[in-house]
Amino acid sequence: MADKPGLTRLTNTESGSGECGQNDCPNVYATDRGSFVVQGDVFSGFTPPEGEGLVEIPESVLREAIRVLGW
Repeated sequence: MADKPGLTRLTNTESGSGECGQNDCPNVYATDRGSFVVQGDVFSGFTPPEGEGLVEIPESVLREAIRVLGW
């Protein structure tokens, strides 16, 4: 998934980095609205409310996103 208008990829930004290395999963994106979009494997541990979804991503991906943001 390439960066889309309004999204900035925070993880897997270098070729071959991250869990997948193919820019397909998992990733964390910052939106231009100050929120985040998470791309990863669908998590089926429980059913979220209608209109919401759950994904599971490794701790390393969140750490990379935090590093990119300088937090």
